[in-house]
Amino acid sequence: MSLAAPFKPNAMPDRRGRRQSDSDAEARAAAWAEPGRDRRGPLRPEKLTPTRLRMSGRLLTRFFQAGDALALILGGLTAAALTHGANVLLIYGCAALVTFASLRLFDTYKFGRREDLAMHLMRVTVAFAVAVAMCFAILTHFVGAVMLAASLGVWTPLAFLCTAAAHGLWWANVKRWRANGRLTPNLVIVGATGAAERLIEAILETREANVLGVFDDRAERSAEGLHRVPLLGGTDELLAHRIMPFVDRIVITVPSGARDRVHALLERLSVLPNEITLLLDREGEAEEAEAIDRIANIPLTRVSGSEIDQGKALAKRAQDVVFGALALFLATPIMLLVAIAVRLDSKGPIFFRQRRHGFNNEEIVVWKFRSMRVESTDHKAARQISADDDRVTRVGKFIRKTSLDELPQLINVLTGEMSLVGPRPHAIGMKTGEVESSRLVAEYAHRHRMKPGMTGWAAINGSRGAIDTPELVRRRVALDVEYIERQSFWLDLYIMFMTIPCLLGDSETVR
Repeated sequence: MSLAAPFKPNAMPDRRGRRQSDSDAEARAAAWAEPGRDRRGPLRPEKLTPTRLRMSGRLLTRFFQAGDALALILGGLTAAALTHGANVLLIYGCAALVTFASLRLFDTYKFGRREDLAMHLMRVTVAFAVAVAMCFAILTHFVGAVMLAASLGVWTPLAFLCTAAAHGLWWANVKRWRANGRLTPNLVIVGATGAAERLIEAILETREANVLGVFDDRAERSAEGLHRVPLLGGTDELLAHRIMPFVDRIVITVPSGARDRVHALLERLSVLPNEITLLLDREGEAEEAEAIDRIANIPLTRVSGSEIDQGKALAKRAQDVVFGALALFLATPIMLLVAIAVRLDSKGPIFFRQRRHGFNNEEIVVWKFRSMRVESTDHKAARQISADDDRVTRVGKFIRKTSLDELPQLINVLTGEMSLVGPRPHAIGMKTGEVESSRLVAEYAHRHRMKPGMTGWAAINGSRGAIDTPELVRRRVALDVEYIERQSFWLDLYIMFMTIPCLLGDSETVR
């Protein structure tokens, strides 16, 4: 595998015989939690931001470029209104194109972390000066020098002021988004090796990423952490660590000769939804330096470590906002009637809130209309719904059968925690029989590589309601993963269109 190449896990790990004893795990956990240990380090932000709120640097760059194009056009139109002549549109059009190319040439869309506003505007000024000089060189042969000088004398200050104001706005927003963690990817490192130490050194120089911690099964390698980045445990601790929903990328750093170790780590970590990057230690100094540079110096144009199609993700979010707002508007009268019915039917709150798994294993609070008696409420889904369940109220049976109890989740959709279409969110700790459902399928967490949905591919293909056998869990996960691999705007429309007919025609599923 090439250095720093994204690894897309798909193998089913066999964990038998690979876990250390409970006493060893407890001893390690006690060591990580000992008093005085630095739990944050120099590369962890004050506030952790879930990965679903991370912004795409590539899309932001396109947005900034579109803003500059608009500013240049606005400057040209204003200058055209103030000047006269047959060639002014040719002059201003050419000037706008050359200036746009010059702005890209001088990297005015990088917004370096250590670059202040004055330095950034200086680069914008130089880009404009070069563009004006090129316009003179190009257009002098077609337009008279006097007319060209007069036209550019009007256009240049207008276009520069518009563009400089836009870049001042871009710079301020980038600074704010970096401060709140939305533009800085979070990494964790597996393996306290020399390559890990050099990677942390490089990131300390650029500050273009956050290293939340190091995980290593051999604590004696670096008991105090690397450059004060703390050791948070071994791979067992990493698999269930509460920090993982905030992690964009897992970087595995191991000696290049430890092929068995690499294979074992990839198998162990393949159950996680996070992207995995491999950085081999000392396979070659030049190759390692290039790999570290690719990870540590993450420019704005590729600030996220994820391989997600950002254009598709943006389209899906727009789809959720537009259709979700319309659905909420249309469903409001129905929701009011359901709320009154729930209140009159039994004592207790109208709504039921439950913690469930969201994108990248993030814990989210999902809203529903209460369908069970308060004294029988099961927040952890330790007992899944069954036919003639005595916990369900009279109104609850109807709203569960028609899925009207799910309508409040439109709020989750509009807040960005859920999507209209996606894998259904399962309660944290939900059990199938006596076993947690997540332990029955190795790829269970892969369904969290996309936001959970109100409806989904599994729902319209018969996998609705309780999953009270291992076979049903495996079928649900397989359908969810299939949807994630196939997701598109048209598939989402098809699923939404088919949801109501599937609900009306499904009289056997217990919900």
